[in-house]
Amino acid sequence: MKPFYFVVWKTTQAVALFYFRRRVFHAERVPRHGPVILVANHASYFDPLLVGAAVPRDLHYLARASLFRHRLAGAILRAVNCVPVEREGGGAAGLRAIFERLETGAGILLFPEGTRTSDGQLQPARAGIGLVVIKSNCPVVPVRIFGSYEAFGRHVRFPRPRQLAVKFGCPRNFAPLRAEAGSCSKARLKAIYQQVADEIMQAVGKLQPCQDDRG
Repeated sequence: MKPFYFVVWKTTQAVALFYFRRRVFHAERVPRHGPVILVANHASYFDPLLVGAAVPRDLHYLARASLFRHRLAGAILRAVNCVPVEREGGGAAGLRAIFERLETGAGILLFPEGTRTSDGQLQPARAGIGLVVIKSNCPVVPVRIFGSYEAFGRHVRFPRPRQLAVKFGCPRNFAPLRAEAGSCSKARLKAIYQQVADEIMQAVGKLQPCQDDRG
């Protein structure tokens, strides 16, 4: 980890542990080295920090390009591995940035829902996450964050000391669909992207915390 990233990582761990009584389940399921895509539900601005602080490796994150316009803010965001993309990570530039990071062996965190939930419930995944998964060649780890909506959702002005939990699922590789995508029709390819997106959100939704399953 870069020095500044390490400081933020350790600080977030301390805040998460003492203020939010955070629990982590099965962080060992995230590969320690090599490219990996982590996909998580999104309910709070805290979510990237919570997931990043829960794994023993640095991750890369997407952030709106407009946040980088201020020189100091841009420097800080880059120091913690944020990738500037247009809103919601769309467009060729955003995809290129993701693949460039993966090609260097980085881990990247994506939110398939595209934006924070407005009611605390899981939202449908957008097909874009399916495109990223199919065109990459690395494992995909589903992640479920519990409690961040209650702690700092859209309806909360100041973070509340609610208990949080982060649980990691088993890595998936989508090998059969990746193979099919190499020679199928455009219509089928579009369907594959959405199928992958749906399967990812189903995997996230199946993750449930329990006291005797701590990783």
